[in-house]
Amino acid sequence: MADGKACTLCDKIGLKPFTKENIYYYYIPIHGLASYGALSLNVMNPSLVSKVLSPRKDLTNALLLSSVVGAAFYIYGRPALKAVPNGKRGLYAMLGGGLWAMGSVLFWAVLKSVCPSDKAAVATIAGLATGAVIVKVGKDYFEDVDKQIK
Repeated sequence: MADGKACTLCDKIGLKPFTKENIYYYYIPIHGLASYGALSLNVMNPSLVSKVLSPRKDLTNALLLSSVVGAAFYIYGRPALKAVPNGKRGLYAMLGGGLWAMGSVLFWAVLKSVCPSDKAAVATIAGLATGAVIVKVGKDYFEDVDKQIK
């Protein structure tokens, strides 16, 4: 590690090295993002998720919690919030993560109700596509806010 080549595999595949900062503000949010994608599938096409992940258990709550935690760590680590006291910053992060994930679930539930019930593929694609758009808009928002402090 002292030679500066600690994580050449990480570099090759585009991942950040395993540091405390990167685990908190990169890897936990990525895990939350993966859970968010699975959550969109779970809401829009629950039979697909139960076949692929776990046929005996409903994973909705675990996926939702992981999505909230990932988003909260992402928000907490934003440069625009560095000057905010930790407790208040934590509350902002939990609120943002919770509203983002729960709002998405509500949006997908409404979207699913207007999708044709005999077209599971349409609902699946709609869930993944809208989830990607929501993530992109959220990411752009935080990047624009962060630019304001530079």
